[in-house]
Amino acid sequence: MKFKIAFTLFGVLFALSTANAQDCNVTLSLFNESAKVKNFDDAYPKYKDLLENCADLNILIYQRGGKMLEDMIDLAETDDKKMQLVQEFIANQRMRLEKFPNDTKEGDMLADIAMIQYKNEIGTLEERLEAFEEVVETDKDNFSSPVAIYAYFRIANDLNDTGERDIQFLFDKYDEVILLIETQENDKAAEAKPLIEKQEAQEELTSRESRILKNSEIYLRNYTKIKGSVNSLLGSKADCDNLLPLYKKDFEEKKNDLNWLRNANERLSAKDCTEDPLFFKVSEALHRQEPSANSAYSLGQLAEAEGNRGKALEYFNEAAELAQDKVRKARIYYRIANNYKERGSLSQARSYYRKALDNKPSMGIAYLKIAEMYAKSANNCGESVFDKRSVYWLAADYATRAGRVDPSLSSTATATAASYKGRAPQKSDIFQEDAAGKKISFSNCWIGESVVVPNL
Repeated sequence: MKFKIAFTLFGVLFALSTANAQDCNVTLSLFNESAKVKNFDDAYPKYKDLLENCADLNILIYQRGGKMLEDMIDLAETDDKKMQLVQEFIANQRMRLEKFPNDTKEGDMLADIAMIQYKNEIGTLEERLEAFEEVVETDKDNFSSPVAIYAYFRIANDLNDTGERDIQFLFDKYDEVILLIETQENDKAAEAKPLIEKQEAQEELTSRESRILKNSEIYLRNYTKIKGSVNSLLGSKADCDNLLPLYKKDFEEKKNDLNWLRNANERLSAKDCTEDPLFFKVSEALHRQEPSANSAYSLGQLAEAEGNRGKALEYFNEAAELAQDKVRKARIYYRIANNYKERGSLSQARSYYRKALDNKPSMGIAYLKIAEMYAKSANNCGESVFDKRSVYWLAADYATRAGRVDPSLSSTATATAASYKGRAPQKSDIFQEDAAGKKISFSNCWIGESVVVPNL
């Protein structure tokens, strides 16, 4: 008898649980449809019901709920209503992170929260800054939104404009933000690189690969725009006219302060304030205390300015070996490559351009430099006139790649690639040689690569 009662109770509970799950799914479906068409009068009550009764059901509650609340904030007619919705949006993002941590990036959620505070001017400038700093401190690898990164620096700039923070603070934030952007650029360019190479080899991308490549290129274009906007905000605040008096004033007092020397050296070097005697003083003082990538690089700049290229290369190579940051390492390798290129050591130059690209895949200018060297070597590679002119296809591929990994070079890269293609064999030449699809090798010269003749 007791067994029958227990079994009956279990059946009732199971039936209620099943019914509740069905109700939750129905409510979620109705909520999703209403929210999609922006019928918020119908969607909002269903959203609240889902939070109260079905909070663990599906991540869609929070994905669609967040978008709905953002729209409702924009439509709010009073400040009190807007504030209420902002707090609900923040709670939505935090609850999504709590309920579905495996499907949610913490950096994305914290950036969303910081952005909603920024857009709606919630709290003081310092409080808004702290919201973005939390993203960097907690999950900077997933701090990827170009708009949010720009907002972060905009707040820092506003704090400097109001006199609440000094110029050194702004410089520090600039360095931090540029590193965030370049880190994301590198990730997206590295993601795109094998897919671009696959296209260049005339292989068809899968639908998934095409989607990844498209998204990567969109992000790269957006990062380029944001970087330009950040540089525009900093503007004349970081030119030599402002930097040199700032550091000259403090040099005697700070010449044994390692952190101060590092910052001064980095800033003066980045802005090419290298002709003033102060730069030499800072660089020497820094290198004595702590031989580093920055100090070695600065001494390389000085040696180069004095015309001592051999000594400059020694310092630059030392700087590259000491550099811990990949972006910094890439810049140094790029400078070494340019030095070799100017001396006509093309194979050495390419080697260093490739090292730069290994460390910073979004450095499109390095691809353009390789393309230029290939194009200028066309007459020295290949057995026949057709083969020699085929070098231009290879040069065009490198030029095209430059614009794809660095959208700021897009127009230059497109024009350069078109110029090289114009010098390559044309359709009639390919037909006459019966060369369509043929692989041409340039192993008889320093290039040492090959290219597939296109079907024009």
